[in-house]
Amino acid sequence: MIETSEKRERFILVGVSTCDGDDTVASLNELEELVSTAGADTVGMMIQSREQIHPGTYLGKGKLEELRDLIDELEATGIVCDDELSPAQMKNMEEVLDTKILDRTMVILDIFAARARSSEGKLQVELAQLKYRSVRLTGMGAVLSRLGGGIGTRGPGEKKLEMDRRLIRERISVLKRELEDVKRHREVTRQRRSANPVPVISIVGYTNAGKSTLLNRLSGSSVLAEDKLFATLDPTTRELELGDGESVLMTDTVGFIRKLPHHLIEAFKSTLEEAKYADIILHVVDASNPQMETQMEVVREILQELKITGKPMVTVFNKMDNYSHEIMPRDGQADKIVYLSALTGEGTEKLKTVLSDLLRGQKIYLEKVYPYAEAGKVQVIRKYGQLLSEEYTEEGIAVKAYIPKELQGQC
Repeated sequence: MIETSEKRERFILVGVSTCDGDDTVASLNELEELVSTAGADTVGMMIQSREQIHPGTYLGKGKLEELRDLIDELEATGIVCDDELSPAQMKNMEEVLDTKILDRTMVILDIFAARARSSEGKLQVELAQLKYRSVRLTGMGAVLSRLGGGIGTRGPGEKKLEMDRRLIRERISVLKRELEDVKRHREVTRQRRSANPVPVISIVGYTNAGKSTLLNRLSGSSVLAEDKLFATLDPTTRELELGDGESVLMTDTVGFIRKLPHHLIEAFKSTLEEAKYADIILHVVDASNPQMETQMEVVREILQELKITGKPMVTVFNKMDNYSHEIMPRDGQADKIVYLSALTGEGTEKLKTVLSDLLRGQKIYLEKVYPYAEAGKVQVIRKYGQLLSEEYTEEGIAVKAYIPKELQGQC
């Protein structure tokens, strides 16, 4: 029998701890998940404690020699460093270790290249990859020249391994123009949407917090939802009925992660900016994750970087079916907190009520009698507002409702 299965790559994960009590171990554990998601195995980990990362070789000389012996012992095909390497660090480490050198950024970019489905997503990923590689051509010579597949070579690297800086700059210019066209199209779509005042709720959160599962549970849709990092990249919008005939649009965004490459934030900025125009930010948190507080802080920092502030925020502590502590988690920066399990559905009705109450606070109370000749206005209220009651009288239709501020003067 001929064995046709692809041999998985074997990596040793390497990190540097610069102070006692930092999150290097947790970060390496997360890196292990990233490597697994990218399709490789982790066969070992190494952490060096030092005051700062070595500017030339990432690790100190003695630790590098120890790492070289470990690579031979474990028959590893390469190493993955937990921080973004400079071109000099990558080149120097490759000379000493004579093996494949990757960093956290390359693994994340590789996952994004494999998971992007929409044309915009593919453009964004390729732009991020090229920006990253444009300053690392000298340091990545051997990696770019190596034929075959493997982590760190998907995407534009397969199209032309020996691209020089001029070709990369030209390709970056083309991608930027194409993404500008996409951005203009997105703005036109957004303007059309604003003409029909349907509230928009943007779902944000750390990767694998359960955002897509929650969207599926609430809307009855079937967005891909897996227990993997970055299972979905492309933004998805679904309509949700909150009750009393009130509809909202819910948009799922790409998940965040610590040490998210700056190039990716830049490339996906147009997608993430959808949250800027939302009426409510829904921050989904994996309550069962021991690193929950750190993950919440990462999300807040990225939202701050994208200047997504001043929006009503609902923090949803998800996966409460796996939460075993007596003290319930809190978020002092949220306007409202909801505890639920997107998997079982418990708590989702409470979330709908909270969202409805928040949206009602952004609307205007209306109490009016419409002549029967203006019955069409009642239909507009029914579609875009929250109709509390309607009574047919001799004078006309008596209505009590909450309407969006945009409809004031039109109804």
